Amino acid sequence: MSLTRRQVTTAALAAVPLAVAATGPAVASPQGRRPVRTLYIAGDSTAAQKYAAAAPETGWGMALPFFLHERLNVANHAVNGRSSKSFIDEGRLDVILEAIRPGDLLLIQFGHNDSKSADPTRYTEPWTTYQDYLRQYIDGARARGARPVLATSVERRKFDADGVAVPTHGEYPASMRGLSEEEAVALVDVQALSIALWQELGVEETKKYFNWTATEQDNTHFNPPGAVAVARLVVGGLLRRRVLVPRDVRRLDDVIPESWISWPES
Repeated sequence: MSLTRRQVTTAALAAVPLAVAATGPAVASPQGRRPVRTLYIAGDSTAAQKYAAAAPETGWGMALPFFLHERLNVANHAVNGRSSKSFIDEGRLDVILEAIRPGDLLLIQFGHNDSKSADPTRYTEPWTTYQDYLRQYIDGARARGARPVLATSVERRKFDADGVAVPTHGEYPASMRGLSEEEAVALVDVQALSIALWQELGVEETKKYFNWTATEQDNTHFNPPGAVAVARLVVGGLLRRRVLVPRDVRRLDDVIPESWISWPES
């Protein structure tokens, strides 16, 4: 049975985790403070909200609020397994664009699943369809007075025999960098920042940042320390690119306790 676009969008809205549901219009805060803004995340499992059954797996989007002032809300719409294409085809971008308001931010991180050439529902070609889909996020945010921000995919944990951190995302990061220049969109190069961090930490120490447990050796997804580390990279990048200003940011140099991470029941 085929679904209408409205039915798909409604289904996507229902799938947004309640804990990170999009906020309403920006409202003036007390004592003449600046109005509340929202940072929306469109992305994949590396950023997504995780639930109790998945613990200790942690998306970096779950740690992002620790580094942002209360005036800047986070609406995490990232979902496991999505690509720039499937996120749109499922109506998930429509849900964001219905809620986003002038002054809000849309942070866009895709690439992990765009490379899955065996799956036509997710695959995009780096220099053509990948950029075409990303433009839909950019144009949609701009049309509503919001600011789009591109973020290259966070790097996996992979080292060669000499202990050198190895990139795993092929042409997708370069394609996104090129698109950011072409469209004059701010870019946080999370791929470059994260692979530099993994190299600094080394083969053994990086295991403490990924979802390595007694039964699993996951070199893609994070545990709480890893999610916090990547969120810190993201916010630092947003600050350097002047997407955020210093008053938007807090605790960037502080130790964040693991106990601050929680996994709600699904």
